Amino acid sequence: MRAEGFSKRPVNARGRFRLSRSEYDEIVAPRARTSRPALSQLLLLTAGLVVLTLISVISIYLVNKARDDTRWVLRSMEVENEISLAQLQIQRAESSQRSFLLTQRPEFRAAFEDASGRIPLSFERLRVLTKENPYQQQRLQQMVPLTSQRIEQLRQSIDLALTNRLDQAVESARREAGQDATRQIRDLGNEMRTEANRLLAARTASADASQSRSALITSVGSGLVVLFAGLSIYLVRRSNRERDLANARLRDINLNLESTIEKRTSDLREANDEIQRFAYIVSHDLRSPLVNIMGFTSELEELRGDIFRRIAELSRPDSLPPPGVNDPASAAEPVLDGPDEQLSQDFTEALGFIKSSIAKMDRLIGAILSLTREGRREFHPVSIAMRDLIEGIVSTVAHQAAEADAQIRVEPLPDIVTDRIAIEQIFSNLIDNALKYLKPDVPGDIAISGRRKLGFAIFEITDNGRGIDPKDHQRIFDLFRRAGPQDRPGQGIGLAHVRALVRRLGGTISVSSKLGAGTTFTVTLPSTWMVTNRDEQS
Repeated sequence: MRAEGFSKRPVNARGRFRLSRSEYDEIVAPRARTSRPALSQLLLLTAGLVVLTLISVISIYLVNKARDDTRWVLRSMEVENEISLAQLQIQRAESSQRSFLLTQRPEFRAAFEDASGRIPLSFERLRVLTKENPYQQQRLQQMVPLTSQRIEQLRQSIDLALTNRLDQAVESARREAGQDATRQIRDLGNEMRTEANRLLAARTASADASQSRSALITSVGSGLVVLFAGLSIYLVRRSNRERDLANARLRDINLNLESTIEKRTSDLREANDEIQRFAYIVSHDLRSPLVNIMGFTSELEELRGDIFRRIAELSRPDSLPPPGVNDPASAAEPVLDGPDEQLSQDFTEALGFIKSSIAKMDRLIGAILSLTREGRREFHPVSIAMRDLIEGIVSTVAHQAAEADAQIRVEPLPDIVTDRIAIEQIFSNLIDNALKYLKPDVPGDIAISGRRKLGFAIFEITDNGRGIDPKDHQRIFDLFRRAGPQDRPGQGIGLAHVRALVRRLGGTISVSSKLGAGTTFTVTLPSTWMVTNRDEQS
């Protein structure tokens, strides 16, 4: 059949087409190839950000180190300057002392006092500048008392000259000039200057190295940034080329896509029509043997009376006269004894089973015919006031609700544009189910509510009935499948029919329920539905 050949096409469980491998390569693969350069650009951007961060951190470190090295270089230069200044002040004090002894002029004495007053200040600055250098501190500690001693000797000579003991002062100055203290002061100053020069050279070299490393890092970082920028430009251009090629392929594919979809839709619609015709023919042909079986069962039931009446006559004792033709007892149920009576009961029971099975089969065939006829019906969207429609359905089941001691509450509902007959069938089935499966001896409460969301209308039918086991939530929507105790009449086609209608209308239906806790059916439908290929395919 046509339907069998079409079923081999790539169609998923909802009747929608799956892409073949070639179609996937033509449509999806180019997009995947286009996304790979984008990933490369992202990785490159990440690498560039990491490199820039490292360069920034290293540059900050090297700049701080160069600043520290420069500060230490300046410190070494200050130490050398202070040592020179201290030695200069000592020499100035000695020169001023000799000049005063020779000339007795007061300006030389004032120069001596000025120089001797500046020496302690220089030593104090040296103590602060060399506090991190134990070698310099040791030399300074030796130099300070020797210098103080020498200055005191020079002052004593000046005091002798002031008291008219010039010869004694000159002799004292000549004798003190050759002492070791002066030479020691000079040697200690030279040692401190040598150490200061050594530190100055080392710190200058360290500062130069830090600046060189900083320049190198900056150069390397700039080169890497330029490299990353070049690679990014290359990847962007390649990505643009591949995207243009992919778009060109997609344009070529889209040119044939509509015709391909239309062809497949036509094939699917033809297959569905043939399946419906097949179901209709099969159901119709099943009725013929079923009618024959029903007729022969009726004849067999009539023959049953004659058969067991004959058995009763053959079992009657010879002493009893046969009943007359007009005897009322002859038309009544024959009186049987023992095994014959049991056989009559079994025969009657078998006929009852056959008749009930025939009736059930007749109802199922009728349901199949009803579904096929409904599947061929065309839908026509119209504007529907949902609250008025639901209240109309509720009024038709008011007697049934009163017998079940149930109330049905209809809350404000959103209006929609869809097929009226389909909507009536959907909600009639759901409300009928809610009434049918209420708890016994418990007042029923059924509520119908609705709301809008993102272009859809969502309706909920909630009851406080017996509920549905979660494992049966999907089963109840299958054809001829029922859940829970089968103590209510039905063929198991109501919810299957509801789901088929909801899907044809472009919506979905779901159930939320627990045993003993009531049930909520949720129906989601487009607020404005138009005839689509999906409906045509159905």
